[in-house]
Amino acid sequence: STLPANMNAMIRQLPRLSAASTKLSRCAFASRSVHIEKKIEELGIELPAAPAPKANYNITCRVPDENTLYVSGHLPITADGTLITGALNPEGGGLTVEEGYEAARHCGLNIIATLKNHLGDLDKVEQVIKVFGIVNSSTDFKHQHLVMDGCSDVIMEVFDKPVGYHARSAIGVNTLPLDASVEVEAIVKIKS
Repeated sequence: STLPANMNAMIRQLPRLSAASTKLSRCAFASRSVHIEKKIEELGIELPAAPAPKANYNITCRVPDENTLYVSGHLPITADGTLITGALNPEGGGLTVEEGYEAARHCGLNIIATLKNHLGDLDKVEQVIKVFGIVNSSTDFKHQHLVMDGCSDVIMEVFDKPVGYHARSAIGVNTLPLDASVEVEAIVKIKS
């Protein structure tokens, strides 16, 4: 052979180095402590069926050559298919902050169900970037941010930091489609 003696020795080492690096990468993969579907099960959370669009739009949209997934507005549909309706207006006989919180939580669960349906595996979520919440509320209701904690809290329960920790906006409007009490959309970075 025309290779220097130390090069021949290095080449003979390659199979052992390759096996060691494979073992290392398996260890790194095996040390991953959270598999999201398992965590959802352990938390006792039941995901609803992924919702279908209620009009002429796509429930998710991914820009070609990007790892960003835009998730359309999701309504507070419970596991049994009931839509939570009505305005947040505790003083006027409408929904309370606690009821709005639960509605927003259902929006979050529906978003997670859509992500699972779209991606096949929730571990493909790299980062929940932003959540935008719209709360059907009276003009004197000023606690949209507390209502939206329902969505943010369930996203954090499921994905934890840093994956689930997101930017957020919450606004109040005088009506929503189908008289839904809350609507939430999201922007999610997915693993390539």
